[in-house]
Amino acid sequence: MSGRLLKKFLKEQELQQQQHHVEDEEEEEEAAESPDSENRPAVNPFDLLNDDDVDQLQEDEPEIADEMVVGKDHTQELSVMKSMTGAISTSNQKSKKKKKKKKCKAGLTSITNKVEEPLDDTLDFLSLDANSSRHKLGPTKTKPETSKLCAGFVKQCAPPTLQLDPKCLNPENELRRIFGSKVVKSFEKSNQDSISRRVRGGRRGAHHTRKTILVSPLEHWPRWDGSLSMEFLETKDRYHHFRYVHSSYYDQAQRAFEAAKAIQDLNGIASILLYHPYHLDSLITMADYFKFLGEHQMSADAIAKSLYALECAWHPTFTPLQANCQLKINHETNKPMFTTLFTHMKNLDRRGCHRSALEVCKLLLSLDLDDPMGAMFCVDYFALRAEVYAWLEWFSEDYKSDNSLWLFPNFSYSLAICRFYLEREEPSKDDDTSATKSSSADLMKQALMLHPSVLKKLVAKVPLKDQAWTNILKHAFFQSEKTGSASLDHLINIYVERSYIIWRLPDLQKLLRNSALQVIETLEHSSSDAKDWACVRKEAFSSENNEYGHLLVSDFSDTVPTLPPENLQNFMVDPRMREAEQNGGPIANPLDGGPAPLDVANRNALAVLFESMLPWVNYGGRGDEGGNEENQVDGHEQDDD
Repeated sequence: MSGRLLKKFLKEQELQQQQHHVEDEEEEEEAAESPDSENRPAVNPFDLLNDDDVDQLQEDEPEIADEMVVGKDHTQELSVMKSMTGAISTSNQKSKKKKKKKKCKAGLTSITNKVEEPLDDTLDFLSLDANSSRHKLGPTKTKPETSKLCAGFVKQCAPPTLQLDPKCLNPENELRRIFGSKVVKSFEKSNQDSISRRVRGGRRGAHHTRKTILVSPLEHWPRWDGSLSMEFLETKDRYHHFRYVHSSYYDQAQRAFEAAKAIQDLNGIASILLYHPYHLDSLITMADYFKFLGEHQMSADAIAKSLYALECAWHPTFTPLQANCQLKINHETNKPMFTTLFTHMKNLDRRGCHRSALEVCKLLLSLDLDDPMGAMFCVDYFALRAEVYAWLEWFSEDYKSDNSLWLFPNFSYSLAICRFYLEREEPSKDDDTSATKSSSADLMKQALMLHPSVLKKLVAKVPLKDQAWTNILKHAFFQSEKTGSASLDHLINIYVERSYIIWRLPDLQKLLRNSALQVIETLEHSSSDAKDWACVRKEAFSSENNEYGHLLVSDFSDTVPTLPPENLQNFMVDPRMREAEQNGGPIANPLDGGPAPLDVANRNALAVLFESMLPWVNYGGRGDEGGNEENQVDGHEQDDD
């Protein structure tokens, strides 16, 4: 090819590029001037990476030239083709003559500079992160302000004292802090070896368990079957309300469980878990059974599986860590969540993980403001055992309740203990706090004046055997064990059963003894103080009925109930009936020592033989008065005689 033809070819190619350039500019201007700018043709999404706003091009502000502005109603877009860059770089004075509009000169030069920007920076502006302000005008430099506004909104939605720390929910972190990482690792290794021997022969590594925050799932657990789900109900009073939903697969297992429960057939309940490994009621029942047997680790594993299933079913918008969600217990499907969390909290307490137990207790309080499980009456105990004294004072001042928290017997005494330890931790700040807060001695004296019957029960429960306590209890003010209010007496029994172990420390015994002596001295000079505190007590707990009768004292006890093997068939009875039976009280609808004896007439003899080996199956004994079952089972022996 000659040089003349080459020059001609290059000129024609340059003219074509300039014509394409001019046509693109005209289409762009017509689209901007047309009223139906929103109905513009589709553009290449990759060209948007180098787009800019028209206002930014006109104002030519260097500080926000690199930011993408998004309006409330619609986004303003300018599409620039990539061929524009080649035309600008090779354009001569001829291209300037072809341009009809001089507005775009400054814009085109700025675009050529932006083409060379890194692609990662542009992608950051287009990122659809949860923290990005899509409905906000202005540069993205104001993200910290947006996060502060979101944090303030969360604080308005829920009491900040009930927000959870996910790290503290894991008991392994607390065990490492107490015993050290080496001890915990060796313990975990021994457990893994025992588990591997237990599941030997099965497939290992067949699936990966989901990561959860409430419990740490084990590798040998079955795959989550998705039989549970959660649905959003409404947003009321700045709280999001949810409830669990059962699938048809779960309802089938529930019907089988109800049938087995009606005849108290533990074997049938255990068989349900073979086909429905995450059926909640069956897991909770087996956890209770293992607890009565003394197999606490197996009981804790069943509860952990229940929590794993409940967390896997959470709604995407269910955020319990922020304490802005409600899971009301009046929905029948939500009850296993509260039962499982309460049992898990007690299991953590027995392991010595009081900080983790406190977080679970806070979760129970935040899920239902009505506090159906009585978490309010053990949160102070876990806070004292976890040594978070400042948080307990903050909680007592911040948490809203129908009654002031210091009027409850547990908070009345626990706040005095809390102030006692804070005074020891911060001796330099005693002068500052004395002006705003009462001292530990004053708070303990106030607690004794408000709830004097606590002292006598503590002396008997701890026990306190010093002669000084005998002299103190001789005073008339501390002799009574009844307050005249059934609700208050029940709460005092719960507090003594839950927190008596704290009073075994000598320092706290000294504080209690000195405060009791001061109360006696005060009453000798002015007996009207006792009447004033009695009026406060009567007004705070004015109900004649026991408003907290649904809370069992045994649920707040450290002692683990056990049953002999011959009475294990009774463990599925209502706990209130079992507790009344142990205390010698009357029982509504007594079962005469257990379930009704099973009938063996017209049944397979081999099936009856294997069923009779189960400890919870009862066919009736020789001492039964009915005689029908005795004749059926023991009839062969009578014939032989």
